[in-house]
Amino acid sequence: MGYEALKERVCAANKEICRTQLAILTFGNASEVDRDAGVFAIKPSGVAYDEMSPDDIPIISLDSGDRVEGVSNPSSDTPTHWHLYRAFATIGGVVHTHSAYATAWAQAQREIPCLGTTHADSFYGSVPCTRPLTQQEVALDYELNTGKVIEEHFIYSGPDPSEMPGVLVSAHAPFTWGKDSMAAVRNAQVLEEIARMAAITLSLNPGIKAVDQYLLDKHYLRKHGVNAYYGQGG
Repeated sequence: MGYEALKERVCAANKEICRTQLAILTFGNASEVDRDAGVFAIKPSGVAYDEMSPDDIPIISLDSGDRVEGVSNPSSDTPTHWHLYRAFATIGGVVHTHSAYATAWAQAQREIPCLGTTHADSFYGSVPCTRPLTQQEVALDYELNTGKVIEEHFIYSGPDPSEMPGVLVSAHAPFTWGKDSMAAVRNAQVLEEIARMAAITLSLNPGIKAVDQYLLDKHYLRKHGVNAYYGQGG
């Protein structure tokens, strides 16, 4: 069975990570799932973005997490993506970057508060930061446990993955998701920008508080609510 269209989309999404300067060198990765086919495609490990082609994109079984097509080794973060697809049934694409500002918040082990409407347009509240992985979690199945820690945060702290399309992994970096791989890249772009804005805002006014709930509701729901009216949709 061929997965050419899926591989082309994932290759394009990975190149977009580089084009938008969300990663340097070979850092970062994007993937996209085809739930009907029971597979997902992901960036090959250590391959430069400008050298990547769709033929390099490996295909991974959603059931087992094993490679089922392609000769390239998949990203070392593949187990994280695999777990997120299995944990969050509504997501279609996952992106991991080490973009500077979002990663700085992750390294500071701080959530990103919603300080304004730019944030509220895309993330329904503070962007969460997970707990640190334990020494045992790092030593045994580190990448898989990264996915599990993300899932744990959403289970016990309450955000809906469809309303909060990203997370900071403590002392590590951000992960974002969306309806497909390119949407996940766009969410990574927004996350980096609101992380930058929040850092600047707090440097200007360290005592600033998160926006009021009514303003958060207005900006998020006018784009994403059942009565959304932003854009050209019918």
